[in-house]
Amino acid sequence: MKFEIKDFLDYLLIERGLSINTKKSYENDLKHYSIFLNKEYNIDDVKKIKREHILKYLERLKVRNLSPKTIARKITAIKSFHKYLIISKVTNNNPAERLDMPKIGKNLPQVLSTSEVDRLLDIELKTHADYRNKAMLELLYATGMRVSELINLKTYDVNLTMGFVKCFGKGGKERIIPLVDVAIEALEEYINHHRNFFQKKNVNDYLFLSNRGTKMTRQAFWKILKKIARLKGITKTFSPHTLRHSFATHMLENGADLRSVQELLGHSDISTTQIYTHISKRGINEAYHKYHPRG
Repeated sequence: MKFEIKDFLDYLLIERGLSINTKKSYENDLKHYSIFLNKEYNIDDVKKIKREHILKYLERLKVRNLSPKTIARKITAIKSFHKYLIISKVTNNNPAERLDMPKIGKNLPQVLSTSEVDRLLDIELKTHADYRNKAMLELLYATGMRVSELINLKTYDVNLTMGFVKCFGKGGKERIIPLVDVAIEALEEYINHHRNFFQKKNVNDYLFLSNRGTKMTRQAFWKILKKIARLKGITKTFSPHTLRHSFATHMLENGADLRSVQELLGHSDISTTQIYTHISKRGINEAYHKYHPRG
């Protein structure tokens, strides 16, 4: 079964153009799925998998008190894998067909107020790392890009003269995002006067480098962001995507149309972007009751 899983993962990367992170997620989910089948039913041949085996596996997941979102992701991986086996003619039987997905309530993303964003971005600039961190956060809030997109940027993806950045989103889709002046200034300062400090012996084209001169990782970025938020006294529940959520919400609150925000965020489906309209409306409702004379 491990060979079929490997072929499927290669198919996701090459044929479907899915991201490395999505591939890793599928790989991990299918690994646990195959271990269960082998341990409980001594199954290593995909042709021997029956619907009842999959249902037993899903029961096991529910006992572990996993969230509906996590279970839904695992079901998606299993359904996609068995669909691939049909497409690739490994088998003509799909035991994962019509599996029920758990109901998932949509949680509204946590966003910062504009004053909280201002506090977060008001970094005291003393060290090379301060200038790098300032450039990263300014760019993130200016563009709404994903953290994975930010850390994968190369120096030649940024055109400060024309005022735009080119990034590659999910599935390798390219998009061009304009930059506001404050982000351009922060990037110019970092690139022209501070990036070389991190370069050291590890010469590479990544825009944002770690203290060791290597590509900035998601974990390192998250550590930096948490530290800055703590220093600024921001106590809201935080995530690496908080600035992305804040960008989208503030754009809509200031009058941007939904389709433009969708393009800027790189969402393939506008319904994904629509969740931010609920946050924006919530803010309007709160402001109405707070500031109306009879509220």
